[in-house]
Amino acid sequence: MIQKFVRKLTRASSRSFTINVPKEIIRELKWREKQKLEMVFDDKKKQFIVRDWRK
Repeated sequence: MIQKFVRKLTRASSRSFTINVPKEIIRELKWREKQKLEMVFDDKKKQFIVRDWRK
């Protein structure tokens, strides 16, 4: 089931931004604080993907 969440993009510093992820999603993915995540940006599709980092 696809869930849609609307979030604001906020500035964290002069070089970075933050997006708040709903707690329910973090729990469902079983992510923890300070966990390593991989970020992928697809320029053609204009998609930003965040997934668990694997060695």
